[in-house]
Amino acid sequence: MVFREAELTDHGVILEQQLPLTSKRLDCLICGRDSDQSDYAIIIELKQWERCKSAMGDNEVLTFIGGGEREVLHPSAQVGQYQMYLEDTHTAFYEGNSPVQLKSCSYLHNYQRFGADHLFDPKFDAILERFPLFTGDDVPRLMSYLRSSLDSGAGLEVLKRIEESKYRPSKKLMDHVGQIIKGNPEYILIDEQLVVYDKVLSIARSGFHDRKKSVLIIKGGPGTGKSVIAINLMADLLLKGYNAHYATGSRAFTQTLRKIIGTRGAVQFKYFNSYKDADYNSVDVLISDEAHRIREFSHSRFTKKKDRTNVPQIQELIDAAKVSVFFIDDKQIVRPNEIGSVDLIREYAEKNECELSEYQLEAQFRCAGSDAFVNWINNTLGIERTANVLWDSADEFEFKIFDSPLDLENAIMEKHNQNFTARMSAGFCWKWSTKAKPDGTLQDDIVIGDYKRPWDARPETKGLNLNIPPADLWAYDPNGINQI
Repeated sequence: MVFREAELTDHGVILEQQLPLTSKRLDCLICGRDSDQSDYAIIIELKQWERCKSAMGDNEVLTFIGGGEREVLHPSAQVGQYQMYLEDTHTAFYEGNSPVQLKSCSYLHNYQRFGADHLFDPKFDAILERFPLFTGDDVPRLMSYLRSSLDSGAGLEVLKRIEESKYRPSKKLMDHVGQIIKGNPEYILIDEQLVVYDKVLSIARSGFHDRKKSVLIIKGGPGTGKSVIAINLMADLLLKGYNAHYATGSRAFTQTLRKIIGTRGAVQFKYFNSYKDADYNSVDVLISDEAHRIREFSHSRFTKKKDRTNVPQIQELIDAAKVSVFFIDDKQIVRPNEIGSVDLIREYAEKNECELSEYQLEAQFRCAGSDAFVNWINNTLGIERTANVLWDSADEFEFKIFDSPLDLENAIMEKHNQNFTARMSAGFCWKWSTKAKPDGTLQDDIVIGDYKRPWDARPETKGLNLNIPPADLWAYDPNGINQI
């Protein structure tokens, strides 16, 4: 009705457009040309809200949604993140001499503004100016806003540009951790990612001055962006002067982060077993990523008896920090002696009388944003029953069974040659040699008929050629493509 009233009838419209590599969708995108014949597209976020209340975070409001009151992103903050995400990942919006210009707004068609409305609090002035919000009684303003960039029509031509453009990220998480730590966050947070980020940041700031410890649990399955949030938190907390540590139970992940960040910043990246001798509250904020990998105790079979302690590893982590942030997925189990779980963290938070907060991440940022693929995998492997019993070949995620490992490798190399990141992996079904060949190359441990390939290099393997990365950096180093 608004489009018709504004005479926007020669325009391209996309409804429910999926953001590349996420399960998030744009409600509406309308495109056309302005009076100077420049190509434009406007994202319109639609809300059925009727009222909202104030919330603590910089980008949040409290509204009734999903059967109860929840903290959610201010619509202008939400649609602004969508715009930045598209500008970073969709070639139509950043490539060439005249990319499609992108604007964003939100339209709350059931909302009537009243008095000192929290939706228009002064703290939102900057985002409202950049990404305006229109209520049910703002239709004339909304029409004027749309016409200002779309009044020359020709929208189907612009729509075609957008439809034919490619997803090609202009930024990648691991390539930019160094810049993030230096104070240039370059990986966009979307929807509940930003809600959780704001909440953790605000609690971390207030909890630092509180006499009572704070524990935050952020739950999310694979690909929900837990590590993206964690690294953004790490960067901003350090820049704000907090002693923030980033801890994991994964040697490969920690070593890769240290490699990217460099020697000077590496000291802030630890392991879960690094805190057995830490002073009480010596860390302002301890970010524990992959907290499902927490072990019962920090000592191993190699630890001298006099150095062993009966203090649980989870207790060591809580003792060391004023604010403890745990990113966790209860369904991920890597090794039998790893006991991290939401229940375990909850138990020790209550035992230590900590302020406890819990959050859930849902949106998919891997597998081409396909929730269906993740659900199908969970159902097929018996992890949980889901509605995705059969694989839908129309889904954007590509699943194939190859006739031979060589066919699979060729397909992977084809992706690699197209500048995608790609690797071949296998189960622990072959020995892992401890010595290199006399010429410094790896042993071909994996043999399937005529197919022979090496594992990645053991960290302790000596005499390797300089171009062979250690196992810890296999997924990051470009030369890892030649190993399994």
